[in-house]
Amino acid sequence: MAFSYTNKKGITFWLHEREGRGGAKLYYFSKDPEGAVDLPEGFEVIENEKTGLPMVKKRQ
Repeated sequence: MAFSYTNKKGITFWLHEREGRGGAKLYYFSKDPEGAVDLPEGFEVIENEKTGLPMVKKRQ
């Protein structure tokens, strides 16, 4: 089941991941549902107050 997030403006974003340098996983949101992934354990979604863009952040 892919993770989706609807922001305060009503736009739905889907979570994606890719491999960065050194093998680190990078998570980002896109409006395209194809290839979306689940929200990994230990992460949470926050929304930028000004732009409404969602971001993934590690829980503390």
